[in-house]
Amino acid sequence: MGGGSAAHYLATGVTTGGAFGLYKWDMGPRPSGPAPHFHRSITESFYVLSGSVRLHDGRGWLDAGPGDFFHVPIGGVHGFRNESGEPASMLLLFTPGAPREDYFETLADAARRDAMGEDDWTAFFLRHDTFWVDP
Repeated sequence: MGGGSAAHYLATGVTTGGAFGLYKWDMGPRPSGPAPHFHRSITESFYVLSGSVRLHDGRGWLDAGPGDFFHVPIGGVHGFRNESGEPASMLLLFTPGAPREDYFETLADAARRDAMGEDDWTAFFLRHDTFWVDP
């Protein structure tokens, strides 16, 4: 993905019977990560494994490091970025286990992204319960 990021599927919603989805998110040294957004039907939690990650808590950006945990309730505005110039890694936990695999795979596929028009992107984000907000 952008900035050298990669998503690793540790436990998908399918493998947990819809209870949760757990993913390892590795970020390369180039700045990357989603802008502030929210989800109407899922929670999202972050646990930083290594490096420095900037987390948006709905009010502003905070720096987080190894061992830091951040939980976002349904409807909570959040975002994350690696702006450190060094690799970083964290765990992402979604509850319930929303099917995030198509979301990650579409973002990682340049040909698929390039083929999508504005209406396609709108439908994609609606299908994946992702609503963008101004920072």
